[in-house]
Amino acid sequence: MATIHIDRLLETVVKQGASDLHLTVGRPPVLRLSGHLRSLETKVLTPDDTIALMKAITPERNQQELQEDGSTDYGFSFGEAGRFRVAVFMQRGNVTLVLRLIPSRLLTFEEIGLPKICRALCRRPQGIFLVTGPTGSGKTTTLASMINYINENMDRHIVTVEDPVEYYHSHKKCIINQRNVGIDVPSFSEALRRVLRQDPDVILVGELRDLETIEAAVSAAETGHLVFGTLHTTGCQGTINRIIDAFPPNQQEQIRVQLSTNMIATLSQALMPRVPKGMVAAYEFMVVTPAIANLIRENKTFRIDSAIQTGKKFGMQLLDEHLFSLYEQGSVAAEHCVDRSRQPGQMQDKIDAHRKRLTSAEQGGDDGEEAVVLRT
Repeated sequence: MATIHIDRLLETVVKQGASDLHLTVGRPPVLRLSGHLRSLETKVLTPDDTIALMKAITPERNQQELQEDGSTDYGFSFGEAGRFRVAVFMQRGNVTLVLRLIPSRLLTFEEIGLPKICRALCRRPQGIFLVTGPTGSGKTTTLASMINYINENMDRHIVTVEDPVEYYHSHKKCIINQRNVGIDVPSFSEALRRVLRQDPDVILVGELRDLETIEAAVSAAETGHLVFGTLHTTGCQGTINRIIDAFPPNQQEQIRVQLSTNMIATLSQALMPRVPKGMVAAYEFMVVTPAIANLIRENKTFRIDSAIQTGKKFGMQLLDEHLFSLYEQGSVAAEHCVDRSRQPGQMQDKIDAHRKRLTSAEQGGDDGEEAVVLRT
């Protein structure tokens, strides 16, 4: 019986430019290419195959954790090609692996398509900059680019707290220390409790996952540090509400005041397949102006979206505006635009109207058939 070698599979991921590799019993290995799942033309994996593949790359400590907890996460380097972030878990009594490729090359702001004002915000001496979005939306890549920009252009001490460490940064103009939760430090909150004694200028928190971590990040920003963090929220307004709601009611007034004075920006992103191939990120971007700071302080976050619409000169934009502009440029398909939109009904109407205008221009006004094809 043919055996499947993990090195061959990892080489295939790198060569094909896939983002993820799925190894599960009952299917051949599956790649995620440009957002779509594609099976490799090899044998269907058996329980013994996934156990062997897992043992070939998983450290002893993580194998132990898998036995005790039913899942484990870690990262490892794959030569010059990059690093892989690995999630191993049990399902129906079988071992399953999902490996995500973290490329070794860091992207520039232009390559990612970040708003120009991000450069100026990275130069701020203190405050909180949040990057949010669902899992797999490119938050880690965006943050790595910002950290790299600081590393290349300023002299700072950067401390990152990650679970696991994904992009490896080398010391350039900055000193950069990366702490891996579970290896270098037991938890995010413990790392943040200690970090202020380590003379940091910039702190990256891989995930603001609980009240203790959020409190520590806010107080780090208050005491004169630039703090980057991620949250699994969609939209800038939703991000502010999510942070405030994490606090007990008697502390919410205080956190509103703290956020209004310490938050500098929120970038909410969605990643989708680019036409004809590859991936493209759509952004919602909010810079905390005095007007937005007032809305946060006065518990009027429901008005943030309209403040973003009027803040275009600061580079602000709503997610749906950016999605529609990507669709108009032909960078994304209509259905992906609607799927990722915060107001899918309105987005579908805008797309329909846009297609009608195009059809009218081409056919002198006969657009009945186009409208029928469009409706999903």
